[in-house]
Amino acid sequence: MRAIFMLLGMSMFSVTAVANPSDARLGTIAVAMMTHGAARPPHGFVAFCHEHEADCRAEGPTERVLLTAERLFELEAVNQDVNESIRPMTDRDLYGTDEHWALPVDSGDCEDYALLKRRILIGMGWPTSALLLTVVRDERGEGHAVLTARTSLGDLILDNKQPHVTFWHEAAYQFVSRQSHFDPRSWVLLGEPGTPSAPAWVAKVNAVLAERLIEMLPQ
Repeated sequence: MRAIFMLLGMSMFSVTAVANPSDARLGTIAVAMMTHGAARPPHGFVAFCHEHEADCRAEGPTERVLLTAERLFELEAVNQDVNESIRPMTDRDLYGTDEHWALPVDSGDCEDYALLKRRILIGMGWPTSALLLTVVRDERGEGHAVLTARTSLGDLILDNKQPHVTFWHEAAYQFVSRQSHFDPRSWVLLGEPGTPSAPAWVAKVNAVLAERLIEMLPQ
């Protein structure tokens, strides 16, 4: 545990030292998705918000969450627990329709996994601005949904297809749209991987260190 905290401290120091020691803000800049304008929310999400208004309200600060070892463990634990406890089943098989967003009980589609992970993490103290439902096209070009966690070391993905949390740019997906971190009911368009919101060298330093952090998690 001590080594993990030392690594977290090293990532903050390394970036600020290489860039400009007087600009402490660079210590929290990392690989992040680029947004470029408003997007239409998925109609399944709109219907979900009508039924579950509390799940679509903004709560907490809008800043990125500082990624401590405890926070990373929370993401890993929730991702694994939900993936293992929910049986994958399409909306067509469950509800007789192509799109129906719901909090799953024992089975559900990709967006249902993401909704449940989001609710659990909010209950653990995560702000809504750090947990964003995200629509992508997967490796087969099909629609898929994941949960994005906005952290000080970058945007992380909780995916029902993956047992561990990963960086968004490592996923073989085309990122289409996600919730706005200012307003959970609003959605924004996303840019392509490889367009970080910080200089490339800053993104690379933080990404490499954070990858080492994730590798230190118990298997």
